[in-house]
Amino acid sequence: MSQILPREWLEISLPEQHCRLWQDDNCVFSAPVSTALNGAGEANGSGCTPRGWHQIRARIGQGQPLNSVFVGRRPTGEIYNPKLAKDFPERDWILTRILWLSGLEIGKNRLGNVDTMRRYIYIHGCPDSAPMGQPLSHGCIRMHNQDLLTLFDRVKPGLKVRIDE
Repeated sequence: MSQILPREWLEISLPEQHCRLWQDDNCVFSAPVSTALNGAGEANGSGCTPRGWHQIRARIGQGQPLNSVFVGRRPTGEIYNPKLAKDFPERDWILTRILWLSGLEIGKNRLGNVDTMRRYIYIHGCPDSAPMGQPLSHGCIRMHNQDLLTLFDRVKPGLKVRIDE
């Protein structure tokens, strides 16, 4: 990917634990996120958030209710609530919408043992009680549901995403 920034792109800052949508050098959306507890890294099975240039490969969940639970990118029919959380305390909740990422840098985050898409790295919703602004995920980029809904409605597949350390 060239050093010239696209007209529209999404920035994920790992140090700031923040997401920004840029259009023509203007920030048009900003929200806190939570990235990997294990830090930055690209290796399959690392539980790390991959760095570099990516793109949104797919938008999943349009039309699903707020707090819809997803497993394997499919809605389960469940709606996240405190009882469900209590019944399944170890579950990594993927809620509301999914933006599935695909790496653009061969050998860094695309193909082989570092392939972001094959690692199932998403930007996804999580319980609104989950802390933002600190790394706690298993590799994905978590957002509170309303922030994710706002972002989801503003982006399309193919949008470039830069995850920076």
